[in-house]
Amino acid sequence: MTGTPTGLRRFARPAPASRGPNPVTPTTGNMPGADMPTANAAAANAPVRNAATTPSSAEAGPDVERCEMCRAELDDRHGHVVDLEKRSLVCTCRACYLLFFSPGAGRGRYRAVPEDVHHDPDHSLAASDWDALQVPVGTAFFFDNSDLGRVVGSYPSPGGATECELDLAEWQRLAEQYPLFGALDPDVQAIFASRTDDGFEYFRVPIDVCYALVGQVRLRWRGLDGGDEIRTTLATFVDDLRRRSQEWDASTDSAGWA
Repeated sequence: MTGTPTGLRRFARPAPASRGPNPVTPTTGNMPGADMPTANAAAANAPVRNAATTPSSAEAGPDVERCEMCRAELDDRHGHVVDLEKRSLVCTCRACYLLFFSPGAGRGRYRAVPEDVHHDPDHSLAASDWDALQVPVGTAFFFDNSDLGRVVGSYPSPGGATECELDLAEWQRLAEQYPLFGALDPDVQAIFASRTDDGFEYFRVPIDVCYALVGQVRLRWRGLDGGDEIRTTLATFVDDLRRRSQEWDASTDSAGWA
């Protein structure tokens, strides 16, 4: 284990049934293991909304979620942006979200989190290769932390996102053996891997869904092993990834920022 948090700061809670395509959605707050201040809602070059077209707080009500960039009311489909300076996830309206797909947008501080999920049926993860990563549990996620310049591995736990030490040489070997491992946009995509009855499954996923799962596990953990609710949560999460996942095609992959 490491003593320094290296993930993204964002807590998660169960999302309303009508909210977005993900089974769980990050909302305002911070990831366990990080400092507690919330993500700054202001962005120097965020779009300015006309006051005449933006609902007031009194009209919208106190519980309405708002874009952390422009303060517009969030609808059923909104996006998440990584604030690289604060290492945090920011909830944004669709318009603000789309701004930060362009390389260099926001002077490179903000990056939109892609929504796609991919699997690679041509390269099944062997149990021996999972063991080589020395992850002490059967579910974990891995992402390229641009601030550290290396891949970070974490897994959901009752205490939040728990980081595991990775043998980076071993990870590089696996990235050559499993091409999807090496096709990550830094900070915004992760490899999520989980033990199943048939071995291991892995997907390339948006980083926000990983932290949303972390929040769900932290909130629902009971007893020493988490309890039945945690097992149901994990099974539902993986089922949703299967449903959303597309077969990865390296020749048409859009990962990688030029």
